[in-house]
Amino acid sequence: MTPRSADKTTAPAGSDPTAGDGAPVVEPASVVQPLPADIAELSYEAARDQLTEVVRRLESGQGGLEDSIGLWERGEMLARRCQQWLDGARDRLDQAVAARRNSEDQSD
Repeated sequence: MTPRSADKTTAPAGSDPTAGDGAPVVEPASVVQPLPADIAELSYEAARDQLTEVVRRLESGQGGLEDSIGLWERGEMLARRCQQWLDGARDRLDQAVAARRNSEDQSD
């Protein structure tokens, strides 16, 4: 079974809906979807541990395509949650360093 290419008659004027090889071009989602509650509530450590398990299961090669896609999607969400924690930690560190520098500058 081969993928169907997009109908060029419905594409906007002057645009090519394919990647040049006949395959449709898939654009990334421009809006980031909120994380599901079960992931959004995870601590960094819990999200990291679940992500490690997802990677282990994917690397084992066991399971069908649908299972693998579901695991991949969950892994992406878990990685996003970990990144949220890391970004928050970086912001807190930056604020602490800036506050310390300000207090040192004022005491001089």
